Formats: sequence, structure tokens, C-alpha cells
Amino acid sequence: MDVKLSFQPIALDVKSCYRKCFKSSFILCRKLRLSSSTCSSFIGHKAVHRSEPRIFYHSVPCMKVQETSQSDATREASNKQRSSNFRVLYRSHKKDVQQLNRALSQCTNEKELPPIVEIKQEYGFYIQFSKKPTEEEEERIYWLLSNPMDNNVLSEKSSFPNPSSNPCFVLEVGPRLNFQTAWSSNAVTIFHSCGIGCVERIERSRRYYLEFSDGDKETLEQIMKQFTSAIHDRMTEMVYSSPLQSFETLERASPIQVVPLKERGMDALKELNQVLGLGMDEWDMKYYYQMFVEELKRNPTNVELFDIAQSNSEHSRHWFFKGRLILDGEEMPESLLDMVRETWQKSPWPSVLAFCDNSSSILGDSQCRMWSPATPGFPSKMIPIVQNMDITCTAETHNFPCGVAPFPGAETGAGGRIRDMSATGVGSLVIAGTAGYSVGNLYLPDEHWEWEDESFCYPKHLASSLKILVEASNGASDYGNKFGEPLIAGFTRSFGMRLSNGERREYIKPIMFSGGIGQMQHRHAHKESPQKGMLIVKIGGPAYRIGMGGGAASSMYQGENKEDLDFGAVQRGDAEMEQKTYRVIRCCVELGENNPIVSLHDQGAGGNCNVVKELIYPAGARIDIRKLWIGDKTLSVLELWGAEYQEQYGLLIRPDSKELFSQICARENVTASYIGVIDGSGKVVVFDSETGQTAVDMELEKVLGKLPQKCFYDTTVHPDYLRPLNIACLSPQDDKCDEKERKYRFLHIFQKILKLPSVGSKAFLTNKVDRSVTGLVAQQQCVGPLQLPLADCAVVALSWFGDTGIVTAIGEQSVKSLVSPAAMARMAVTEMITNIAACKITNMSSIRCEANWMWPAKMPGEGAKIYEAVKSLRDILLSLGIAVDGGKDSLSMATRVVEETSFNTVKAPGTLVLSGYAFVPNIRKKLTPDIKRPGKSGIIFIDLSNGKRRLGASAFSHVHGQLGDECPDLEDASLLKKAFDAVQSLIEQDIALSYHDLSEGGLLTALTEMAMAGNCGLDICFSNQKHSPFAFFFAEEPGMLIEVDDDRVESVLVELHGQQLPCWLAAITTSDFKVQVQYNGEHLMDKDIRDIRYIWESTSFQLEKLQANVSCVVAERKNRLSGRPPYHLSFQPQQTSSSILNASKKHKVAVIRVEGTNGDRELAVAFHLAGFEVWDIHMKDIENGSISLDSFSGVAFPGGFSFADVLDSSKGWAGIIRYLPRVRSEFQRFYQRRDTFSLGVCNGCQLMARLGWIPQIEESPSVAFVQNQSGRFESRFSSVKILPSVSIMLRGMEDSVLGIWCAHGEGQAVFKSDYYYEQVVTRGLAPIRFVNEQGIPTQDYPFNPNGSRDGIAGLCSLDGRHLALMPHPERMQVLG
Repeated sequence: MDVKLSFQPIALDVKSCYRKCFKSSFILCRKLRLSSSTCSSFIGHKAVHRSEPRIFYHSVPCMKVQETSQSDATREASNKQRSSNFRVLYRSHKKDVQQLNRALSQCTNEKELPPIVEIKQEYGFYIQFSKKPTEEEEERIYWLLSNPMDNNVLSEKSSFPNPSSNPCFVLEVGPRLNFQTAWSSNAVTIFHSCGIGCVERIERSRRYYLEFSDGDKETLEQIMKQFTSAIHDRMTEMVYSSPLQSFETLERASPIQVVPLKERGMDALKELNQVLGLGMDEWDMKYYYQMFVEELKRNPTNVELFDIAQSNSEHSRHWFFKGRLILDGEEMPESLLDMVRETWQKSPWPSVLAFCDNSSSILGDSQCRMWSPATPGFPSKMIPIVQNMDITCTAETHNFPCGVAPFPGAETGAGGRIRDMSATGVGSLVIAGTAGYSVGNLYLPDEHWEWEDESFCYPKHLASSLKILVEASNGASDYGNKFGEPLIAGFTRSFGMRLSNGERREYIKPIMFSGGIGQMQHRHAHKESPQKGMLIVKIGGPAYRIGMGGGAASSMYQGENKEDLDFGAVQRGDAEMEQKTYRVIRCCVELGENNPIVSLHDQGAGGNCNVVKELIYPAGARIDIRKLWIGDKTLSVLELWGAEYQEQYGLLIRPDSKELFSQICARENVTASYIGVIDGSGKVVVFDSETGQTAVDMELEKVLGKLPQKCFYDTTVHPDYLRPLNIACLSPQDDKCDEKERKYRFLHIFQKILKLPSVGSKAFLTNKVDRSVTGLVAQQQCVGPLQLPLADCAVVALSWFGDTGIVTAIGEQSVKSLVSPAAMARMAVTEMITNIAACKITNMSSIRCEANWMWPAKMPGEGAKIYEAVKSLRDILLSLGIAVDGGKDSLSMATRVVEETSFNTVKAPGTLVLSGYAFVPNIRKKLTPDIKRPGKSGIIFIDLSNGKRRLGASAFSHVHGQLGDECPDLEDASLLKKAFDAVQSLIEQDIALSYHDLSEGGLLTALTEMAMAGNCGLDICFSNQKHSPFAFFFAEEPGMLIEVDDDRVESVLVELHGQQLPCWLAAITTSDFKVQVQYNGEHLMDKDIRDIRYIWESTSFQLEKLQANVSCVVAERKNRLSGRPPYHLSFQPQQTSSSILNASKKHKVAVIRVEGTNGDRELAVAFHLAGFEVWDIHMKDIENGSISLDSFSGVAFPGGFSFADVLDSSKGWAGIIRYLPRVRSEFQRFYQRRDTFSLGVCNGCQLMARLGWIPQIEESPSVAFVQNQSGRFESRFSSVKILPSVSIMLRGMEDSVLGIWCAHGEGQAVFKSDYYYEQVVTRGLAPIRFVNEQGIPTQDYPFNPNGSRDGIAGLCSLDGRHLALMPHPERMQVLG
């Protein structure tokens, strides 16, 4: 078919298809150097001579300024105009000096760090105006950007001192200029919301001043070079050699181009494949060459080839899992996907959606009382509505991006998975997330582990495993915290080993796993097919030059692609944008049968070229590329169509729904772009309405339909690295060792095992991630009086008004795949089931699974191994009646590394992550590992291994730097099923007190974890055993541990034996802290559980030092005492009477939210349960006059991250109230009435402080809540005491000590002066205090998570009507 192209189809050299300016977006920073005698100094731009101060500076291009052929006069006028519309302001910024010193000390190698005289830090705010701001706008800008509580006023001059005679260094790091940052997007929204429309863009840089007492050139140069690398992300940031003069760059949109396949043949496609990093294999190139040249008889455009490469990449199409696999010359009877799907086909109940959408779903609660506005999309009262709700689950990985840029890679991974969930059917609701990290050797700076080979080399363009673990978890946590999704389960693994044959296996290419559970109205489960006339809509963030070619890049082995293309393929995340876009989806869902959405997909890999084709297939449509919301006018059509800019959905709606949908978007301040109409052509046509050019014209069936299967060939490679473990303690000669030597060796090995990240505490992850937002979390990671992260499963409620819910648990046993892929798959299933057993579900067959495969599958021998693992998974699941209903694969898990001057490909262990989930009839019926009745109970051990104790691929073998030749396995699936049913029965009957599974570290680890969680002792005793104590206690064979009362131990053992379950009493609990181990009459260990916990937590604390204020980390290490929380109630809690709840007339409370609020629903429920009529009100409703506060008795300001807290917490929210006349008037009238009250929680507390509503000592604000002393977001279950006060909401609660959730990053109360603090204390205006284990108000961390003086957690007004607190009482409703 001939295609009419509206541009000259001249054959260009394909290298011109790759824009030079695309490369320039990723300029690498040059090295630091000492200023010479004739160079200009950064400070003041004065010449520096040897007699003058020695100053370090950067000589790095911050951007390429556009050069034109303008006349000098024109250029001067243009520069003058640009200068008047562009400004830089400086603000000093307090930075933890200890952390900076630590960062600098880590940059030294063998030489000592020269003494530092002074360290300073400030922000630089670069502002682009559309016109000169008025005086009123200037005043608003200064208020928004300044921080008067810290005396951090803005200045047009830097706060850094003049150069001294000592060597000093100034460094400025800021965002790259090729796209507007998420910080900027939110800041601009704040300015516009506050009536400052002249601000077009604002970016923030970080500036450092470091002065040394002395130092030689070589030492300081090396230190500064490494310091610069350590404090910035080269993917998203760059070093500014001087202050910016504008945001302009050389980037210009390149035209659509024709690739000369007809003229140059296959060579042209091969060349383009390399230049653009398309990731096409020989099959791909042959197929598409034939399609264009032989069938369509034309040359393709560069846009079409880029489109095909992304949407038909391995990452997007899963060719390997769907393909024909020929092993050892014989074609396998089924594809990998067919085998996985067979589990669901033979056990379809209770699945609703399987292998067909963004997430899978199962039947849930048909009579679920949901909480929804009576009139969604408008200011409305909230009411419970009975709905038929299904349960959704999804899981995916974001591995390649996290290796290149861990923080943005992980945050966009979490964001993509959230969009996947919400795009299920025609709209789904998100509840909670899970996360997992598999990385290589950590090489902790303060500890050497002998099992980590220090001779290993790593690619320079990838982040280190330590950096990935810290920053990727920071990125995922930060995104979920801001979006408002609790992260409630996960896993961590660090592995790198040289095997006995010399082969190296390591997670150099990491795994960043993201899973989630949610719910969906049953009637919304299925998307409709596109029909002619339907509108194609895009909602979410603007298009930027980010995420180019991510689908193809993720399908390659790390190092196979060009480095700059790898950087270009990583995206940026904007959680606040995603949150408000999700609210549009949720509003449509809550419209029920009037949901305007016909079909819905999230934008991920491949960008528009994937999501739009998915929406319009098979009907076809014509797309105007210029209808997209374009954030960067220099984007080419190729980039607009292919960039994976985030926080975007594609939807189909009917024309008569356009007005309603647009109203919903406007209320949530979300841009809706109507980019095309379904036309029934069966084609995707993309055109540029500005130029009239056609970029894409392809039949959908040829590029998205049922394409031919690919064939993959492999041969079985029997591993030659399997050797029996060669460890002294396992040899027969070990029996000759004296008891003291064996006891020492036993304890020493146990301590090493406890330090492995896969075994030790995960507090470095749980302390920084919100685990309570939504108020629906019934079980998260942390358990027991010390809140240790040891829970086996995670549980959430489906509603605030019932007991039904969801349980989810993870199985992951990746290292065992190196010994036996089949055993690895069975053990992953076993771990998932023994974890999920802690919560009572309907039955085992109700469990569904998401299976995620991460494997170097296309490398020799690995195709056969993954086939073995998939077959094993299928067989065991069929025997158990469980099904896989979805999942993803990432089959390029290998990295090219230079070792000893030659390239070597390092493969990651083949990995299966299994996420099980099920409906829970009663969320109260669950167990945790913490021992409940020390001294009055016993622990029963159920052995699922048929008495075997294999040590291969275990934590034990890992710490000895060996793999072994035989690993643990599940050999009797029926035994697992019987044990599961038995435990479920004990939970149902309330006989079992606590429960734990056996996994990483083995039996002794599991037992001591129960004792650590219960903060008590154990007497462990086994006799008449045939195995060595090392094999018995450290083998990771499957099993279960159950705590029961002493008087029930015998009867439970009899019952279990009657079910043919091998079990016996493993330990008795004690009320002291001693853990004693006896084995076959030999006394092996006598250790204080607190000392064991100290070792178990040591690695976590090492990692904490790299992500929090070190002084706080040290304080927590010191303050982990043995006491239990001093809970005490001075009142008798009572439920609100039905007469009040059902009253026809109630006091009205407005729960007021703004962009970034994420805690409004649970706060509204709390007020509803207290007997109020609760309304959902957006600030936009007040701003446009849709609602007035005059009829409300109370207002509540919920928690969250208003405008992502980019200009400090709640600053943008307060600015709207302060500067918009109608809004200011509404709040002033409400505040001045004497019959009103207000409550602010977390972000709402920060807002009330900025408004001066609390503590109300004077009209102007006298307190602000600033960054936590730890320097990060804190997620803790804390204790607070209620002191006597005038607060009307706390009346009658005086002297109570309560457990309460804390989840905030800026909660430290700072007063204008000591006078204001003393007034607050003496007048009783600080009625809520954090307390220590003795119930005394404290500033000590972590009892006080933010460092507020005297433990201040909340403030009230002088008249008692207004209360603000940082903790979250509204999240305590469904705690199990």
C-alpha cells in the first residue's frame, strides 16, 4: 500500500535520525580541578593568584546556550529582556554537618581527610517569569520561598563567606535543563494557585561551601571529585560552573525522517537499531524489513521503527514466555506461559480477571460498605454505600532503571505499578503496596564481610549495590509516602559469589520489585471494546524528553546498550501528579454505573506508542500529536510519541461523557487532553497538525495483533560448579572438638548468618516508609512490643466498616536456583504458603499468585533452567489447587563487566518472586511471630522436610562463600497442605498464640526471631537427632512454628500427630531474656536475647547511618531497651450510640483537602464514627464559590504532602488561604465564629501552625514544623501522653498513654523564640507529648520520632477550639 507522506521522503543517513541534542541532554560532569594562578574564581569571578585564597571550582558546561545570527543590538536587547525575566534568589539551608563530614570522609581512600574549618549550604532558586512581577507578587514570592522560623530570608546575594586564606571549595548542583523537574511542576502550581501567574518555571539548586584548614592539591582534588559524585545523581542533575542565566538549551525538535530501507537494505535497519538502541534481534529486523519493503512497498519513518521497537520489545510482548522453546533439539510441548496459565485453567475459582489486564482480580466481599461522596465530583457529604467489591493484585519489576539511576528508577517503578492497579477494568482502587530488592555485594563502609569478594569489578555507569539498596528503597518509599499508599511487606537480598568453577553470579543488574493489592467494583471488571466515535483522552503529567526507549532498554542485558541511551531511558517521578490523577479515576469509579470510563490503560514502557495502540486496538484511530499536553516545546514527534513520561493514563470515553469528565478533571486540577477519535479504520495514524506531516501510518493487526511466535533454542547445561560444602564444622573430625570450641564456632556462625540482609532486620526499610496511611492496614511488617519487622504476611481491610479484607505474602528463594531451579520454584511456593498461613482464609485453593520471573533466560543453558523452574511451579500448584493469575517477566538479568582487561557477562541468579493473595473473612483472625505469653507457653515445630537437613544455597553456605550441591526442597506437597489446614484450624479456634515460618537462616533463626519479637527468652532442646547441630539448626528446610499455652501443648501435639504431621515441642518460653540451646545433650548456646537482637539489627543500623542523621541512629541503637510501652487509659472507650449515628440532623464537619492530601478518607471516617455529618471539600470548591464554610461547625485538615511539600510543608496550602481573597474570607469568618472547632493532622497540623490558629499566642505564626531531627521521613508506632489542657477534643483523656501511628518528614516543632515556647508550656497548649518507656515526655529518638522539644506532638489554641497534632489517631480504627 502506498502511503502519502507530507514531507520530502529523501533518504537520509540514518545516523541523523539520532539527534545530537538528544546526546547533549546527558553530558557527564567533568572532573574537579584546583584553580591555577590565572583562572577566574567562582566566588565573585575575581582573578585568583597564588598569593590569594585557594578556591576549588568546577569547569563544567551547565548547558548549551542557543547561538543565533542576531545583530549585536538585537542580541543585547534580547539578553536584557531575558535577564529581567530571569532571576536567582539564595536561601541558607541548615544541613547536618555530621552527615557531610561522613560523606567527605568516605571519599578519602588511604589519605586522611584534612580538617574542615567550615561547611555551609544554601539553596539557589532560579525563576523564569513571563513578565516582570508586581510588588504584590514579589511579596508573595518571598513569603513562599523564605523560612522565617530559621531566619532563612531570601537574598539576591549568596550567604557564603568571602574566600579566606585556607583552601575552600564551592560547588553548585542542580537539575539538568532538558526537562522541568517534578519539584518545579509542583512549585509552579503553588505560585499559580496563590495568584502569581507570571512564574513560568522555577528550579532549585544546592550550593555547598567547604573550607579546609590545609591540604595538598592531589588529596583535595580527589576528595572533591568523589564528594561531587556522591552528592548528586548524574542522570537527573549536573554541576553548574556558574549561576544560570536562563533555562534555554540547544535542544530543538528534529523533523520526522524516512529510513532508507528500500535503498540501503537491511544494513540501514541494523545501523538504526544500534544508533537508537532499539533492541531488535535478527527475527525482528527481518520481519519488519519484510513488512515495510515487501508488503507495504515503502520506507518507514524513524517514528514508526521506534514505535515498533518499544511496543514489540521483549519487555512489552514477552516473546520468550509466549514463544516456542526447542531444548536439546526437541520442541517443548507447551510454552512457558501456557504452563503457567494451566494452573488457572484447572482452578479458575475465585478468579475474575486472569492474564488479561493490568492487574488480576478475584471475588471479594459482595456486601462491602464502602465510603464515598454522595455526589462524586462535587462538594458532597460522605456516606457508606454497599458495593460488590472484588480484590485486585499486581506485581512487576523496574530493574534496569534502578541500576542506572536508583532513586528515580524506583519511584517510577512504584508509580507504574500503582497506575497498573488503578487502570484495571474501567477503574480500580489502590490499597497497599509491597517491595523487594535484590542487589549484589554491599561492601559496607564500616564492616568487612569475608564472603564478599573484594576483587570483583563493577561497571562504572551503574550505581553500586549499596547505593541501589539505599536510594532505590528511598525512591520507592518516597513515592508511596507522597501518593498515600502504605508499603506493608517485602524482601531484601544481597548476593554475589564466585562459584567453584570460576563463574561469577551476582545481582549487578538489580531487582526492584513492586507489588500491590487493591479492590474494584465487580461491575467495573471488564473494559469495553473501542467503538467508532469514542474519544481518546490522556490525563496526567506533561510530555518531557525522559524515558526514551525504556521498553527496548529494559529488554537488553545491562551494558549491551549505549550508556547515554540507558540514561535517556530512565524516567522521573511525580507522586503528587499521580495522586491527583488517581483521584480522577477514583471519582469515576465512585460514580458506579455512571462511570464515564469505557476503557483504561496506564502509560508505561513505550509511552504513547504503546498505551494509545492498546486503547484503540482493533478499531483504529487518527491521533493529533499536538493535542498532547507538551511540557517542552523542543520535543520532536518521535519523542512525543515514544517518551515514557510518567503519571499518565489513556482512556476511552463516549462523547456525551466529555463534559462530566472534564469537570472532574478540573476539580482535581488535572489536565485532560483529547487527542483523537476512534475511526474504525483498523489503523493507527499519527499526524502533526502544526506541520501537516504524518509520522505513523500502520495497520494495528500487523504491529499489535497476533504476531508469529518466535523460536528460541537452548541446550541443557549441567552445572559443573556443584560441590559438597567444604566447611570444617561439617566434617567428621568436628565431633572431636571440645565442647567449648564447638560452642564458640556455633555462635560465631550464627552471628554471621544474622548479619545477612536477607536474614537480619529490615528496619532500615520500614522506618522510612508509611505503613499506616489509609487507615485500612490491619497488619504491616512490624510486630511485638519493640515493633520488629518480622511479620509473615500483610493484611488490609476492605472497608472501615467491616472485618473482611485481603492477605498477601511473598515467596522468594532465588539462590537455590543455582543448585536446582525446580527446587527453587517449589520452595518459593512453600515460603509463600507458610507465610500466608498466619492469616485465616477460606481455604488454600482460594489463594491466587502473581509470578514474576527475573532471569538471564536467553543465555546458554538458562532457557532450559527457566523451563525446569516453570514446570516445577506448575506441577506443585496443580497438586495444591492454587493458581497463578498474572505476573511479569524480566529476562535480561545479566551485566557486561570488565574483569582482568576482558569483558565478562555476570548473570544474576534465576529468580522467581511469588506474590500470593486471598480474601480474608475476618481480619482479626491472624497471628504474628512475637511470643505472647513468656513463661507460660511452648513452641511446637512442624517439620515439612521429611527429616532432611540440606545446607546448599542457604544463609549458612553463603557466609562461608560456598554454594553446596544439595539445597532444601519440598518433596511432599500433601504434607504442606495438611500443615496449612492444621494451622488454619488452630487460628480459627483461638488456640495458637503466635506463628512463624522457617525460611532464611533456618530453625534457630526462626525461633530467636519469635523471642526477639516477644522480647523474652527461650529454652530450646532437641534430642535423639541424627544430623550435626549446624545442619539441624541452619538448614532452611520448610517448617512451621506455633506458640500455644502450656496446658494445651500436649493436646495440640496429639491432634497434629493424628493428622500424620511430624511435630514436637521445640522450645518453652521464659520470662527472662536468656536463650539456651541444647542438642543431643550438648549445651550449644546460652545468650541474652537482647545481645542476639543487637547482632540481628547490626546490618540495618549500618544502612541507617547512610540514610539518616548518624546521631539519631546511634541514639536508637542505645535506646532499644527492654521495657514494654506504658499504655494506660484514664477513660473507658465507648462506641458512639446508634441514636447519634442515625440522627437526621448532625453537626457538619468539612474535611478539606488540596493537591497532595492523602489522608482525607480515614479522617472523614473517624468523624463519621464520632457522630458528625462529614463533607468532602476540595480547596478548589472554596476558591470557585461552590461551597461555603458558613454552615459547618468544624473543619478538619488531613495529612499528606500538599503540593509535594516542595516549598516546605503546607506552605503552598497556607499560601492559597493567605492570598486568595475569597478563600481568605471564608476561613476568617469560620475562625472568628465562637461555635466552631478545627482539627489538623500531620500536614494539617503544619498548615494550622502556618495560619497561626495554634498555639494562638499572637496573630502571626509563632511555631513551625520543620524537618525531623533524623533528616528523613519517620514511620513509627509511638507512645503519647495526654496532659491536662483546655482542648475540647481531649477532655476526659488526661494522663492516658496511647499507642499511635506517626508518619511524617517535617514534624519537629520550632518556636520563634524561647518566650513563645515557655508560653505554650506554661499555658498548657502542648497537651500531647511523645513519651519514653517510662511514660515520661522525651526528646530522645526514636521514642520522639521528630526531635520536638519536650516531646511536643500536638498543640491547641488558647480557647481550646483548635487542635493540631503530628501523629495519626485516625489510622487506628482497624488495627488487628
